[in-house]
Amino acid sequence: MDKVRIGFIGVGQMGQMAHLRNYVNIEECEVVAISEMRPKLAKLVAERYGIEKVYGDHKEMFASEKLDGVVASQQFERHWELLPEVYPHVKHVLTEKPLTVFPQAGRRLAEAAAKEGCVHMVGYHKRSDPAVMYAKQVIDEWKASAKMGPMKYVQLTMPDGNWTANGFVGLLTADDPRPDLPREPSPADYPEDLFSPYRSFVNYYIHQINLMRHLLCESYDVTYAEPSGVLLAGRSESGVACTIEMAPYKTTVEWEETALVAFEKGYIRISLPAPLAVNRPGSVEIYEDPGAGATPMRSIPTLPWIHAMRQQAINFVKVCKDEMKPLTDAAEAAEDLRVAMDYTRMRFGK
Repeated sequence: MDKVRIGFIGVGQMGQMAHLRNYVNIEECEVVAISEMRPKLAKLVAERYGIEKVYGDHKEMFASEKLDGVVASQQFERHWELLPEVYPHVKHVLTEKPLTVFPQAGRRLAEAAAKEGCVHMVGYHKRSDPAVMYAKQVIDEWKASAKMGPMKYVQLTMPDGNWTANGFVGLLTADDPRPDLPREPSPADYPEDLFSPYRSFVNYYIHQINLMRHLLCESYDVTYAEPSGVLLAGRSESGVACTIEMAPYKTTVEWEETALVAFEKGYIRISLPAPLAVNRPGSVEIYEDPGAGATPMRSIPTLPWIHAMRQQAINFVKVCKDEMKPLTDAAEAAEDLRVAMDYTRMRFGK
């Protein structure tokens, strides 16, 4: 099969270090073009990564290139305006999380993508971490077999820590001014004083909102929002209790993000590395205590040296080849924003 032809819209910090450097090293794809509104930066990036075609914006790129997929690494406030201009020209697109700022705009994007026949994969890279992928297989098996009893509880904890893990070492920069582009407006009926805390929550914790649904294997609703902002409690469709602990403490060097998925007779514990850590997967601990005289067992699988951002790039290439479905599509990503808005309103009593 011919290589998957990938184009990039934006090659700034995350565009380079979270995405581009991974795609250029995947054998099954070729980064054939980039569009970047900062010409000096675009030239530097194209030279380093051997990309021949450089365009000033995405419209020029689409006018000249036939692409299988596009990675649009942009600020999420830009998605509401940018993506409707992308969907008609490509069958597959990857963006960073979250989908948009507000769920209303997110639902409109999901509808627009479906109308144009474009598969929009949203970059919740934690779902692509080898530890989460392994744990999800175990969760699905336990749920299907019922051998560990019912799922009882899911807990996510994300302290405030060093999320970059030196991941920006080698970043190319230039002195081009950053373009002043339109950003998604607030809905007319949204309280103005909630915008700042809501946006901050979406920016920092939408990964956990999404990962919770992935581990529960179903949707959930917020049932309690602790006023200090340290705890979100919820309940899944089938009645499983869940919590997200947000910055219960701070670390200056380490990253200590964890997930606990508890069943009646065992649990799966996941530890995740910093988001930009390279060649470092998370870890998984599996504990089984079936009772009836059986010996309890604890196991720790050895996982491949692939970090989540690279595995996410591999997964997106598979999506472009129709070998798998996106781990999160636009419709599900809009649901994340609904949960985030419900939490913020509950926390502030609005």
